[in-house]
Amino acid sequence: MERRLTAILAADVVGYSRLMGANESGTLAALDTLRTDFINPKVSEHQGRTVKLTGDGMLVEFPSVVNAVACATELQRGIRKRNAGVPQDQRIEFRMGVNLGDVIVEGGDIFGDGVNVAARLESIAPVGGITVSQSVCDHVGNRLGLTFEDMGERRLKNIERPIRVYSISIDTLSQSPDGASTPAEEKPSIAVLPFNNMSGDPEQEYFSDGITEDIITDLSKVSALFVVARNTAFTYKGKPVKAREVAQELGVSFILEGSVRKAGSRVRVNGQLIDGRNGGHVWADRYDRDLTDIFAIQDEITHAIVEQLKVKLLPQEKKSIAQAPTANIEAYTFYLRGRQFMQRHSKSNYQLARRMFANAVELDPLYARAYAGIADCDSFLFLHYHLEAGIDTILATAAKALDLDDQLAEAHASRGLALSLGQRYEEATAEFERAIALDPHSFEAHYFYARACVTQGKLERAATLFERAAENKPDDYQSLCLLIPVYRSLGRPKDSESAAHRGIERAKNELTVHPENPRSAYLGANALVTVGDKDRAREWASRALSIDPDDVLTQYNVACVYSLLGDIERAFDLLDRLLPKAGHELKHGWIKHDSDLDPLRNHPRYQKILEIIEPG
Repeated sequence: MERRLTAILAADVVGYSRLMGANESGTLAALDTLRTDFINPKVSEHQGRTVKLTGDGMLVEFPSVVNAVACATELQRGIRKRNAGVPQDQRIEFRMGVNLGDVIVEGGDIFGDGVNVAARLESIAPVGGITVSQSVCDHVGNRLGLTFEDMGERRLKNIERPIRVYSISIDTLSQSPDGASTPAEEKPSIAVLPFNNMSGDPEQEYFSDGITEDIITDLSKVSALFVVARNTAFTYKGKPVKAREVAQELGVSFILEGSVRKAGSRVRVNGQLIDGRNGGHVWADRYDRDLTDIFAIQDEITHAIVEQLKVKLLPQEKKSIAQAPTANIEAYTFYLRGRQFMQRHSKSNYQLARRMFANAVELDPLYARAYAGIADCDSFLFLHYHLEAGIDTILATAAKALDLDDQLAEAHASRGLALSLGQRYEEATAEFERAIALDPHSFEAHYFYARACVTQGKLERAATLFERAAENKPDDYQSLCLLIPVYRSLGRPKDSESAAHRGIERAKNELTVHPENPRSAYLGANALVTVGDKDRAREWASRALSIDPDDVLTQYNVACVYSLLGDIERAFDLLDRLLPKAGHELKHGWIKHDSDLDPLRNHPRYQKILEIIEPG
C-alpha cells in the first residue's frame, strides 16, 4: 500500500440535478465542452492529474499546493467569464475545495482523509467559490496575491477533528496597464534547504542548522519575497534531493542549498541558488573566513539572494537584516548548543542547556534569546524536579529577555510557560497568543501552550496546538505522542492511532541518534501500545527505566505504559514512587486528566492517590 502527501482539488457542479432535469442533452454537451476546451487544459497547465470524473464533479491531484490553488482560482475566474451573458438558470457553476493531506494510492485512484476533507471543503464552498484547509492557506501564503478569509473551525461531515477553513476571494485582482483585470503578480519564491554539516562531527549539526534557520529568518523579513517556512524546509534534512523536484513539490521558483564546515576558529560556507524551473545555477559562492565573520557571511548570502531575485529591500528591512542576534560569536555558539540540549527534554539535558545559555549571557549580557533559553530550562527543572529557580525568578528572567527585545516570540513563549506553571492561565494565554502572532511557526509557543491547556482540561485546544507543534518541528516525536491520550479522551480513536504511528517513527529516529535519552523510549513505548505492539512497548519501557530509573518523568510515563498494558500493580508502584516528587502540573493535570490512567481509576489504590493529591 502506497501513501503520499498530495494536494487535492475536489469540484462539483452546482444544481446539477436541476440542470439535467431542465435540459439533459444540453447540460451534458455544455459540460463536456467546458471540460474539453477549458478545464482539462488548465489542469494540464498546472501539472494536475485528474483522478476521477463523476457526472457532476471531479477529483484532481497536483504536485504542489500552489499549483492546486492557482488552478482552482483560474478555473473559477474563467468559468465566471464564460458564463457572462448566459441566463442564470442555465449556467454551469462549480464549488471547489482544496486540501493538503495524506492519501492512500491504489492503482490510479486515491483514498483517505486527505480526499475526504477536500470533498467536505468543496461542499461548504459558496457558488463559484473555493474553500481550503489551514495547511493550504499556510503553504500558499501571499505568493499568489490572494485574500484568504478565515471562516473559523468547522466540524465537517464524517470528519472526526474540526478543520480550520478559509475561503479564497477570487475577486482580488490587480489592474494591468491596459486596464484589464489580471491576477495579482506573484512574488519571487524560495526555499532554503538545511545546509549540510561537513565538519565530520555529527555533534556540529547544531551549527549548520542554526545558520540555515538564521538565513531563513533574514529572508523572511523581505516583504517582496515569499520564503518557505523552516518547518517545511527541514523535512528535507538528511535526504538526497534534487532541486527541481523539491521546487515542484513546494511550488517555489528558487532553491538555496549549501554546506558548512566548522573547524577551530575557521568556518567555510558554500551556498548556491538554483532555478527550480530548469535546474540551472543562478548564483554560487564560497566563504572561507574566521568564525567571528559568520554573521557577515549570513548577511552577504541574504543580500546576494535579494540581488539575484531582483527584489527591493525597504529601509526597515535593511536595518532588521543587518541586526545580528549578538555581536559575540562564542555566545552565539553557546546559544545554539544550549538549544540543541534543551530539545532533548531530560533532567541532565536541561541542566546542560542552562549552562550553555548562562555562558552565552556571561559573554553577552544583552543576548535576549539566551535569557529566554534560561527561563525555559528553569521552568522545566522547576516543574519536573523542583530544582533551580522559583516562579518569580523565572518570570524575571523572561522579563529581561522581553526588555531587550519585546518582539521576540521565544521570550513571550517563555513568559507564558512560567505564568502557566504559576497557574496564572489567563495571563499565560495572552503571552502564548502573542508569541504565535509574532512567529506562527514557533514550536515552543505551540508546545508550551498545548501543555498548559492539558493542565486546564482544555483538550480540544490542546489537540490543535500539539498538531501545529508537530508540524512546526518535523522531527519532534513528543507532540505526537502526547496527542495520543488527548485524542483518546476526546473520543477520537482514529486520530489517536494516526498520531501514534507518526510518533513511533520519529521516536525511533531519535532513539537511534540519542540512545542515552529515556524520553523517546518511554513516549515511543506508549505509542507502541496504542498500535497494538505490546512486546516492543514493554521492551522500550524497560529500556527507559534502565537509562534513568529515578527520573520522575520516566517513572510517570512508564506507569502509563503499564496501565495500558494491564500491569496494574506495576503502574501503581511507579506512581507511588513518584508522587512525593511530582509537581502541580503532573498531579493536577496529567494524573487527573490523562486517559492512559483510565484503567486504574476504579482501583482502591487510585483513590488513595487522589487523597494525596487533594487531601481533605
